[in-house]
Amino acid sequence: MPIGTAAPDFTLPDTVSGEVMSLRSGRPAAATVVMFLCNHCPYVVHIQHQIATLAAEYIGRGAAFFAINSNDIQNYPDDSPDNMKRIAAEIGYPFPYLFDETQQVARAYGAACTPEFFVFDANLTLAYHGQMDDSRPRTDIPVTGHDLRNALDAVLEGRPVAGVQKPVIGCGIKWKRG
Repeated sequence: MPIGTAAPDFTLPDTVSGEVMSLRSGRPAAATVVMFLCNHCPYVVHIQHQIATLAAEYIGRGAAFFAINSNDIQNYPDDSPDNMKRIAAEIGYPFPYLFDETQQVARAYGAACTPEFFVFDANLTLAYHGQMDDSRPRTDIPVTGHDLRNALDAVLEGRPVAGVQKPVIGCGIKWKRG
């Protein structure tokens, strides 16, 4: 999805609240983060506590966050809605954790892996697409959220996201067969 693209809308069930949520429902946000996560990917597990911390901080500054799991739960039952709800509670996710059973939302965003981050401005125009930071499992690089923080700070301050937008490294989305 190229920078400047309008965010594809979605309507998905939130495994935490049990409500159906839409990207455009609720209060307008100064910045919106749509992130593709799952429960079992070691790259997501490595950063999930920092995602919760970062989201809580930026929600307080007027940003909105949506996590979406698009994995095939038939072949990856660890990513089931019941397990999504459990993980969200254990980690303390302060955002909806939505289930994309049809995988149509992942396709609309061109999402390829988990974790993958899309940051939109107040008009829901894509300003950043990339990684959270340079940390990976089995490295000594601390999880800081540096790249995502820089993108959110820029959007909240009304300026373009500066620097290279590094592509995501993680687990491929588990697509349904057939």
